Amino acid sequence: MSNPKDSMKSTWRQAPRSTWNINHWAIEVLNVHPTALDTAIPTHSKDTKVPYLPQWSLNTWVIIYSSLPLVLHEAFVRGTQQALSPLATFTYYFMAFNAILIWEIHLLRRLGHAHGFLDGDKHERDGIPDVGVGKVVRSLYKTTGSRIALSVYLTYNASTLPSDMNFVLLPLQIGLYGIILDFWFYWYHRLMHDVSFLWKFHRTHHLTKHPNPLLAAYADHEQEFFDMVGVPLLTYLTLWGIGLPLGFYDWWMCHEYIAVTEVLGHSGLRVHLTAPSTLAWLLQLFDAEIVIEDHDLHHRKGWRKSHNYGKQTRLWDRVFGTCIERIESREENVDYVNTVRMPIF
Repeated sequence: MSNPKDSMKSTWRQAPRSTWNINHWAIEVLNVHPTALDTAIPTHSKDTKVPYLPQWSLNTWVIIYSSLPLVLHEAFVRGTQQALSPLATFTYYFMAFNAILIWEIHLLRRLGHAHGFLDGDKHERDGIPDVGVGKVVRSLYKTTGSRIALSVYLTYNASTLPSDMNFVLLPLQIGLYGIILDFWFYWYHRLMHDVSFLWKFHRTHHLTKHPNPLLAAYADHEQEFFDMVGVPLLTYLTLWGIGLPLGFYDWWMCHEYIAVTEVLGHSGLRVHLTAPSTLAWLLQLFDAEIVIEDHDLHHRKGWRKSHNYGKQTRLWDRVFGTCIERIESREENVDYVNTVRMPIF
């Protein structure tokens, strides 16, 4: 008999609200439902052209929303002459991180109802499982909180301000952060698939074959730790080792780029876009940029049967021969004339 905890059945949204607990209400109040129950979702055959969302639109979105907390931080300190303590900094950026991701989910829901989802002619998107509502809610603050806690602990200096960042080096740091993080993630992720002892820590994440943004961190504790602490720490140390150390505010910008891509990669949105990166142009030269369909195809496979292990790029999948051909986002099926924009508001 299968384990009831592995069920992906999602019926709780139609259940009487008297049966809900605090976790159900958290999702409802934050309005982070991946889709709306009362709005139709268009479906498309595999050979219907996929609309295109330009790289500049995503980069603009990330820069605006990741910069806003920095601008407010700077204004507060200069206006009050009062530096933020490490605890206040953690609280502030933790709330900002979650607010930005919640808003991204709102926008992706809007785009999903406009353009549909990948493989939508065969399977609808998985909902938040009845047995996993609490896990999903906890993952939201654990995955964001652990990253901010790590960067505060290792890099925060109350005597520095966001304006002290090296803005000349920042684009290089952001771009390299995604590439280096993806190297460490690629091998950790591939080993989780290839080694039977490690697969047990990753299998929960693969219960969803058609994920939604809130299932990006639907995983067991061991995977959550390596995703949110182990891999970022290795990336931070690597950049420090090559002479590009990150300060707190630089790291915040890097975290934002990574988190936005993780949410996009689990959205299943039927739009062709490459993950936001300041080095996207370089990745494109080597056909190593990642699109939403790449990770979506990864989720349709399981233990020792997978591919597309990268989550920020396809660089390491290219290098180590684990790419798979795209289906709906193949080059000849992308409609570069029918462009989409990432809404700012």
